[in-house]
Amino acid sequence: MFKEKYTIIGVMSGTSLDGVDLAYIVFTVKNNEWDFQILESETVPYSIDWLNKLKIAVGFSETALEKLNQDYTQLLAAIISDFIEKHEIKNLDAVCSHGHTILHQPQNGFTLQIGNLPEIAPLISQTVVCDFRIQDVQLGGQGAPLVPIGDRILFSEYEYCMNLGGFSNVSFEQNNKRIAFDISPVNTVLNFYANQLGLDYDDKGRISKTGICNKDLVQELNALDFYQKKHPKSLGFEFVKETVLPIIESYSIPIKDKLHTFTEHVALQIAVALPNKKGSLFITGGGAYNDFLMERIQCHLPEMKIIIPSTKILEFKEALIFALLGVLKLRGEINVLSSVTGAKSDHSSGIIYSPK
Repeated sequence: MFKEKYTIIGVMSGTSLDGVDLAYIVFTVKNNEWDFQILESETVPYSIDWLNKLKIAVGFSETALEKLNQDYTQLLAAIISDFIEKHEIKNLDAVCSHGHTILHQPQNGFTLQIGNLPEIAPLISQTVVCDFRIQDVQLGGQGAPLVPIGDRILFSEYEYCMNLGGFSNVSFEQNNKRIAFDISPVNTVLNFYANQLGLDYDDKGRISKTGICNKDLVQELNALDFYQKKHPKSLGFEFVKETVLPIIESYSIPIKDKLHTFTEHVALQIAVALPNKKGSLFITGGGAYNDFLMERIQCHLPEMKIIIPSTKILEFKEALIFALLGVLKLRGEINVLSSVTGAKSDHSSGIIYSPK
């Protein structure tokens, strides 16, 4: 018999490099109906040293990546242990950790999330469920996005579930299948330009709003091949570094205009990506705090009801859902949908490490 209650810590580090998100969650499941409560949550920011390392790791050699993976696993273990101690958390069923994506090349059968080495379990003295993407890529899938099954199980009342983080992605039901895909870069680009102004990010999109939209640049970005592809499809930082930034950099315009133009591009691509322009759009992720971006999305989707949830769900939804993915893995149940990733079949993904 399966348990009806699970106490879990979900751990996530996203491409926008805000830090490590941790959420202590109690899941209850009865008659296949799931409920959850986020009891404690925290984002632990990266040190400047780690921030710089993670930003350039995409270009590391194999040896340097191995060392980075070991060091990051130690860092993650320390962060998780501190969180457990601080909140006096006892009797955990598991810690479910995404790790941090460094390389994502599903077209080459390869994806790398660091922080998922076996020693993480003994280091924190807990059962760990992690490395959720590799198996999907081996089955011919994109290895992303993985959040949609959580959208289906926990947030089914909304027509669309969207996350605005380093990249935007969306999930929805179509012909009794969950469809999901990455739409475009978001904070990976916006933060890059905010950093050039000496800021971590453009607070509420205030600087973007003062800029002017460069029509030629927005047209060139909208014409990129990725946007013409059918789903399933996913994005990695390589796309930003090799394709998007070189295009933006070819325009000699002020940074505020680059920010304004890219925000407009993001909003346009979101509007294009949604098959039905009516209903409810549930938005989470750091981009939900960008008032100018929200304004532009609403402008391009005037009949859509935009819903932004409580702070805990908004900021920790991915940690919440990777916690759920881990529970589903512990139960031997499907946690990755082939309709989303393009894999050969639905499957139960992830690796379970014992603390002993």
